[in-house]
Amino acid sequence: MEHFDSALLHARLKEYFGFTAFKGNQEAVISNVLAGRDTFVLMPTGGGKSLCYQLPALIMEGVAIVISPLIALMKNQVDSMRAFSENPGIAHFLNSSLNKSAVQQVRQDVLDGKTKLLYFAPESLTKEDNVAFLRKIKVSFYAIDEAHCISEWGHDFRPEYRRIRPIINEIGNAPLIALTATATPKVQMDIQKNLGMNDAAVFRSSFNRPNLYYEIRPKRNVDHDIILYIKQNEGKSGIIYCLSRKKVEELAELLVANGIKARAYHAGMDAATRAANQDDFLMERVDVIVATIAFGMGIDKPDVRYVIHYDIPKSLEGYYQETGRAGRDGGEGHCLTFYSYKDIQKLEKFMHGKPIAEQEIGKLLLLETVSYAESSMCRRKSLLHYFGEEYTEGNCGNCDNCRRPKPKVDAKKPLKLALEALSDLGDKFKVDYLIAVLTGKMTALIKSYNHHKLKWFGAGEEHDARFWGAVMRQAQILGLIDKNIENYGLLSLSPKGEAYLDKPYPVTVTLNHNYNEDSDEEALAAAAGKGAVADEELFAMLKDLRKKVAQRNNLPPFVIFQDPSLEDMAIQYPISIEELQNISGVGAGKAKKFGEEFVKLIAKYVEEKEIIRPQDMVVKSVVNKSGNKVFIIQSIDRKMDFEDIAHAKNLEMEELLTEIESIVNSGTKLNINYYIDQVVDEDKAEEIYLYFKEDAQSDSIDEAMEELGDDFTEEEVRLVRIKFMCEQGH
Repeated sequence: MEHFDSALLHARLKEYFGFTAFKGNQEAVISNVLAGRDTFVLMPTGGGKSLCYQLPALIMEGVAIVISPLIALMKNQVDSMRAFSENPGIAHFLNSSLNKSAVQQVRQDVLDGKTKLLYFAPESLTKEDNVAFLRKIKVSFYAIDEAHCISEWGHDFRPEYRRIRPIINEIGNAPLIALTATATPKVQMDIQKNLGMNDAAVFRSSFNRPNLYYEIRPKRNVDHDIILYIKQNEGKSGIIYCLSRKKVEELAELLVANGIKARAYHAGMDAATRAANQDDFLMERVDVIVATIAFGMGIDKPDVRYVIHYDIPKSLEGYYQETGRAGRDGGEGHCLTFYSYKDIQKLEKFMHGKPIAEQEIGKLLLLETVSYAESSMCRRKSLLHYFGEEYTEGNCGNCDNCRRPKPKVDAKKPLKLALEALSDLGDKFKVDYLIAVLTGKMTALIKSYNHHKLKWFGAGEEHDARFWGAVMRQAQILGLIDKNIENYGLLSLSPKGEAYLDKPYPVTVTLNHNYNEDSDEEALAAAAGKGAVADEELFAMLKDLRKKVAQRNNLPPFVIFQDPSLEDMAIQYPISIEELQNISGVGAGKAKKFGEEFVKLIAKYVEEKEIIRPQDMVVKSVVNKSGNKVFIIQSIDRKMDFEDIAHAKNLEMEELLTEIESIVNSGTKLNINYYIDQVVDEDKAEEIYLYFKEDAQSDSIDEAMEELGDDFTEEEVRLVRIKFMCEQGH
């Protein structure tokens, strides 16, 4: 095949994607793919993985087959590729969401040679008619994205990924490129073995994301803290992860009630709602998505400014993957996690009853998480060490432990005391029991064992239960005690622990929960101060225009231009299409396709040299003075039961109806038919409606009650009157 030197690759990069330089390992990876060799890419989220197969696909002869587990992500990527090119057939996906004629169109484009990238979900790839079709075409190479899905040790194992190699053998041989954003050495071996690519060239990028600020906070007033944080970061995009679907629903509702534009997202919702909520987030109609950790969101949104974990994830790999969705454009990214050891105990309970081998893996992964959360070491150092990378800086300057070192307490003596007590009590007790003995807290169980008469009872009363909890977790992290998950949570002294009693060495614990609230505020202010642009006013106007262009084209805003491109425009003021092509991330295709309005706006701004639109035109969520009204309107749009709306706002049903009446009277049209159908008999509803339509002299409820008689309740009459006002009065 034709040889591509570096200059040629740079020219293609500029022509297709508008970038002047490759990031990290990208150029080496692409050269390896172009040379027809198997390639394994370990690159963290935001490192530019997709370019590693998109650019060679555009250059090479034939069609690149991209295998990806997430339908939503495929659609994003295809949209992005089409935005870069003037040929809409350049990229396609084939999956279960397409009807027959759409599939036909895709196949025609492929056969006509228009298509360079064809995306598949693994389960679609295995369908016989797809295999037969792919055997007819020239495959340039196979790209397996999210390759960690192959490994049972990965955080997102998918059995259908194990069938990829046999299918490739059926379709026909071509080079492979496997890509993943997280893989410990064990997962990496598993992937290479399963795909039969042990001889592949491995390109490993640094897992360090310097722009991400990592912070762990104690989980105390978590709802209040989250609302406060979002209000301080108004207008920015964020994701909040919760462990359970129920919590996702509750939190999304609470945020909406507080005037925050938020939507829920989890696997239990129907596909249409989920897709609509995701689109609202991508299109910036909402600021916050609340999602379950279990659901890989597949959202390719580069300007997520914060990721909040309401509950700590089950593994550091999960944590790294989820926090990695922040700041993919290189701008500010705040990763805030609320941690309480109770959550870890909950996760341990979920493991109960699973096969022992699975419990062992789960137990080790959880222990790593506890160690990370409770450590006073630089967060970056801990995370990178977990992925087998050495971070040599003494202070990263961008995590809570580096910015605000926590006090460490010498725990050698207390630890020895606790281990001696455990050794004496035996292995029939949980950690809470041991702590109760040490702090001298009398319980019925302690009395029944007569342990209040032991010398250990109250031996550690100068410290509180929280301190002893930290000491015991440190003992577990150091491997001095074992915790039995089968006999839930019973502690025993390990051989390492016995050795410690013979030869104690210095140990410190960090009292995570004791740092004061003021420093949180300072850290927030410091973290929020990043990411300013040269001309704030112009940047705001460009964002506004981008939103309009995006809506008109039915594309997410970042597909038009990403934030760094707009920032560059606000520094360089390009006023022609030629100049626009010099802006970072803007290629010739994009400049021609979307640039006209942008350069016109900038030209006008430059000419007038004065503020054209007021400062507040930056699109932000409006905090309505009457939070109740906004909440009620949104809840009715979502067809929520009135009882639930009233409960959420602490209102009596009578008060809620009064609120709804005032909303309707001020000219807002609501559709409450869904609720009337549930609670009012059909014939009754018709009779009340006819009364207001034909007989009523006024809208008085008393008159209506008198006319209609005792069979009707006041609530029924008021509900139907609201319906009548909406349908006839607007």
